[in-house]
Amino acid sequence: MKILVVDDDKVTCELLNEVLTKEKYEVDTASSFEQALEKGAAAYDILISDIKLQDGNGLELLKRFKDINPSIVVVLITAFGNIDNAIEAIKEGAFDYISKPFKLDEIKQTIKRATNQKKVVDEKVIKELEQEEKEGYKIIGASQEMFEVSKIVARVSSTTSTVLITGESGTGKELIAKAIHESSERRNNPFLTVNCSALTETLLESELFGYVKGAFTGALSYRKGIFETATSGTCFLDEIGDISLAMQSKLLRVLQEQEIKPVGSSENIKVDVRIIAATNKNLEAMVKERIFREDLYYRLNVVSINIPPLRDRKEDISKLAYHFLAKYRKKYNKIVYSITQDSMNYLLAYSWNGNVRELENVIERAVALTVNPAISVDDLPEKIKTAAIETVQDILSKRLTLEELEKKYVEIILRETSFNKLKTSEILGINKTTLYRMAERLKIDLKKGN
Repeated sequence: MKILVVDDDKVTCELLNEVLTKEKYEVDTASSFEQALEKGAAAYDILISDIKLQDGNGLELLKRFKDINPSIVVVLITAFGNIDNAIEAIKEGAFDYISKPFKLDEIKQTIKRATNQKKVVDEKVIKELEQEEKEGYKIIGASQEMFEVSKIVARVSSTTSTVLITGESGTGKELIAKAIHESSERRNNPFLTVNCSALTETLLESELFGYVKGAFTGALSYRKGIFETATSGTCFLDEIGDISLAMQSKLLRVLQEQEIKPVGSSENIKVDVRIIAATNKNLEAMVKERIFREDLYYRLNVVSINIPPLRDRKEDISKLAYHFLAKYRKKYNKIVYSITQDSMNYLLAYSWNGNVRELENVIERAVALTVNPAISVDDLPEKIKTAAIETVQDILSKRLTLEELEKKYVEIILRETSFNKLKTSEILGINKTTLYRMAERLKIDLKKGN
């Protein structure tokens, strides 16, 4: 265990250093608030700090260190009999406090308990990581939109219905498809994915249906296609809107007859495969333009699931960010426990045109680069920080009146909460009735936003 002792009294620092070093702890000292900040929170397991420092406050130091290193255990030093400081310290997250003048046995016992507490915290983090792994493909989110998606997934998983998943690129359509498969009776059988836009028509046909020996140059033996390989399982056809009309006809036969004809073969093969398709295109419009078969569209669209863009469900950003944090701290073997509030504010303010995929890339980069137990603003890409700054600058540059500024702020909070009136009221510090009156006065649409 590494301990940082912070006290502007040199004698106290020397005493604690000597006592704890003899107890086999690795001890470092700082004589001021600023010096403690310079040493940083990342390297230490336990912080021992006087509440009153000449250039700062031990409670503020506690907050700063906890923000960077949430698992650090903090013990504060307070003047004998100052119960108010002690109570405040515990409320702010201190594990315990010790009073001056010291009793050496008391110090040893307190730090021993702090050490045990540190182990408990670390074990909790490990259990959370293990739980992430056990839960597998789960739907991450706190928004009403994703709650509705979860309900559809739960209902459709017990059927064999074909599912069409729509949404912008990067919204997590494949994750939803996997969640359906993992919750179905087919979970122990293959889940195979084909990106329809990544293959030419000839290659896509061979990939889906397979081929017989001699079907074309290089076909030296029989090869099963995805539909045959995925028997009793699920086939996920991504970017279904990019397949040709000819391929659409062949796919329609699979859906209607549950049979395929390998390339070069004259015989049909029965298959048992569930098809889940996804697209970021408007298939209804493509049907009207006669570039997508209407009969195939209705065969695919038995159950439809639309995944909203991340910018329309800000409540999901925090949960997704922590999900990816757990994923990549394991991949890179990094001790990264959390995301600082300042960093999270930047993430919430960003527009996320690349949706969930972009957020995942940002968190992976941050975990790979950070040297702290928490992702800080410095670990975020410049584009994330610049976008948030520009948003504030744009508002200020407009020289708005107080009423206009009030309206703008309410609209921002409404969008961040996906127009959840209760959450908006809580953030603004008002009740729902006042919010409705404010919306009427400022001409704010509480349903659609402006």
